[in-house]
Amino acid sequence: MSTWREAYYKNTPTSKKIFTRSQQLHINGVSHNIRYYEPYPFVTDHSTGKYLVDVDSNRYTDYWMGHWSLILGHGSNKILKKIKEQLSHGWMYGTVNKQTMELSNLISKAMPVAERIRYVTSGTEAVMYAARLSRAFTNKPIIAKIDGGWHGYASDLLKTINWPFTEPESSGVTSDEHVVSIPYNNIEDSIKILNSVKEQLAGIMVEPILGGSGGIPAEDDYLKSLQEFAAKSGSLFMLDEIVTGFRLGYGGMYKKIGLSPDIVTLGKVVGGGMPIGVICGKKEVMEIANTSKMSRRRRCYIGGGTFSANPVSMAAGAATLNTLKNNATIYEKINSLGKQIRHGINKILNDKSQITGRGSLFMTHFPKSATIPIRDAATASECDQDMLYNYHMYLIAREGIFFLPGKLGAVSDAHDKLDVKDIIQATERFAADELKR
Repeated sequence: MSTWREAYYKNTPTSKKIFTRSQQLHINGVSHNIRYYEPYPFVTDHSTGKYLVDVDSNRYTDYWMGHWSLILGHGSNKILKKIKEQLSHGWMYGTVNKQTMELSNLISKAMPVAERIRYVTSGTEAVMYAARLSRAFTNKPIIAKIDGGWHGYASDLLKTINWPFTEPESSGVTSDEHVVSIPYNNIEDSIKILNSVKEQLAGIMVEPILGGSGGIPAEDDYLKSLQEFAAKSGSLFMLDEIVTGFRLGYGGMYKKIGLSPDIVTLGKVVGGGMPIGVICGKKEVMEIANTSKMSRRRRCYIGGGTFSANPVSMAAGAATLNTLKNNATIYEKINSLGKQIRHGINKILNDKSQITGRGSLFMTHFPKSATIPIRDAATASECDQDMLYNYHMYLIAREGIFFLPGKLGAVSDAHDKLDVKDIIQATERFAADELKR
């Protein structure tokens, strides 16, 4: 029996009781599939700074950070102040509001490709509409995505997410014949697949860091080759920067790589912890969604939704980006802490692990063969998932350090060097308690 189980049961009796009741009210007790984990998830009471506190008063140093969205930490005073100011003026207008202008100005100045912007309330919606835009603009049906690429639960892209990629991801999806999947960081095989559908290819959707598979960076030449193919084939190049946008630096990751995508999707950080999704891109592409200019037959409906561009999300997002813009040392700090964590964990686990990630993002893998580099979802899936689960649950139950089990970690501005020391020492104890058993 793993050393963490007894401690977890002992520490979380109230969570167990509440979650048992939750299972009678909610599907599997949760409202997001990945929030369920064995034996049961603890129930959070409140959060502040870098901490989550559960209903049994256990305090955890948090590296999940609200699905990686809270780059400034939980309850940042700068964001809270702006949210309170907005709440005093109203939290739902259902009309055009000036708060949207402030956020859009910040995004468009930081990301020149964002010549036109449309807001939604989730990343899933954003990529769903990006796929629709690409089909409408090119008048072609096929979208190419990456093996292991996660773009939310939109039916259009719910394919080849989990290993083995040949199995369906969900029942109830009528057809995925207009989606093809290509191998990450393998340009030769990707081009072969793309060539087979290029006459019907509407667009290529790719994450510059494969988030769902553990923060695996794309090789720059791979992304540039995909962009070049899209341009030559008359299709669109779409970057899903919902995880990476404003996370690794101020703006999109695409600029540092030297890319010029047609469409970029954003989320997480740009909402300041409030619901948001963003579709932005080049004017000539985005304008096909202009219902004042396009005929009913030609126009592309995107966006909509009762809570799209609600003033609270806009205010929280603008406060976050203003804070990041005016405090350049934040990125220096969190990227340095992320690097120290990756190096420290790798040094302890040595040949038993590989650490992926970039900047403030990091993930520990336990490969069954230390000689195979983790460069795509296939090699990540071949790692020891049980060991990863035990590692994260050990940290939760024995060390008061929270990762959503099996998921990528993110450093926030609320973390500091002592947290780096703590997680490295906790990993040392895990190695002694679990890996040598």
